[in-house]
Amino acid sequence: MQKLLDRAALEVSTVLLGKERQVRLALCCLISGGHLLIEDLPGMGKTTLAHALAKVLGLQYRRVQFTSDLLPGDILGASIFDRQTNQFKFLPGPIFTQVLLADEINRSTPKTQSALLEAMAEGQVTIDGETRLLPQPFFVIATQNPISQSGTYALPESQLDRFLMRLSLGYPDAIAERRLLSGEDAQHKLPALKQCIAPEQLQKLRLAVDQVHASDALLDYLQRLIHYTRSEPGFAFGLSPRGALALLRSAKAWALLNGRGHVVPEDVQAVLPAVVEHRVHASIHHTGSDHAGDGSALVDQLLRKVAVV
Repeated sequence: MQKLLDRAALEVSTVLLGKERQVRLALCCLISGGHLLIEDLPGMGKTTLAHALAKVLGLQYRRVQFTSDLLPGDILGASIFDRQTNQFKFLPGPIFTQVLLADEINRSTPKTQSALLEAMAEGQVTIDGETRLLPQPFFVIATQNPISQSGTYALPESQLDRFLMRLSLGYPDAIAERRLLSGEDAQHKLPALKQCIAPEQLQKLRLAVDQVHASDALLDYLQRLIHYTRSEPGFAFGLSPRGALALLRSAKAWALLNGRGHVVPEDVQAVLPAVVEHRVHASIHHTGSDHAGDGSALVDQLLRKVAVV
C-alpha cells in the first residue's frame, strides 16, 4: 500500500513542483476520509493540487467558483416544475460528485458557505424536505485566500471544524521556481496525469487506516496534547472531541503512508499543524489584541511543551 501511495504522490508532484510534503499531507487527508482546506495567496497552485488529486484517484471531479452572488441552490441543486409531466423535477447541483473543488470558498457569503455543512458531515443533502445521498467517496477540497484580502468572508468555526486538515503551499523553493521560469509549465501536464489508485483500492486504503494500531502510550501522548489545549490559559478554547479523533486518524494515515502498521509520536507531530492550527485560537487576554491569529504559534507551543513520554 505504501508503494501505491508513493506512486500517487510522485504523480501529483509532477504538476506541483517542490511541494512533496504538502502533497503527501493532502493524500493523508483523503485516505482518512476527511475534507481538505488549502489556504494561500492567489496563484500558488491551490486549484492545481485539487485537480491533480482527483485525477490520480480516478474520481469524478467538479469545480465551483465561489463568488459573492453564489446561492446555496447553485451548489445543491433545485426542483424545477416540468410542464410536460406537471411535476417538479429535481436538477442536481455540482455537489453531486465525488470530489468537489470549492474554489475561493471565503469569497461567498456565510449562507452559501453553510450549504456545505450537512454534505461534509454526513455525505448527504436535504433539499425541499427530502434527503439525497451523495456519491461515495465524497471529498470537499476547498481553497481560500487569506482573510486579509479584500472581498473575503471568514469561515465560521463550525465550518472550519468540518475540514480534517488545512494546508498552505507557500512560495516555491529556488529550484522549483527556476524550473517554472525555464518554461516547465506544470499545468499543461494535468490532462496527462495517470490514475494511480482505483476506487476499490481507495476503499481498501481507508479500511487499512482503521487497522493501524495506536498503543496506550501513544494515546497517553495524544491525551496530553489535547488536555494542554484545554487547560493552558493561552488557548481561547481547547480541542474538541471531533478534533481529537481527527488528529488520531490523521496520524494513523501518516503512519500508513510511511509503511508502518502502528503510530509513533513522530506521526502525530507530522500532522499536528495541519489538523490543529485551524481549530485553536489564542486567548484575547494573552495576545493583548482581539485578533486571535492562525494558531501556528500555539501549535509550536504544543510541540515544545508537551512531553512525549
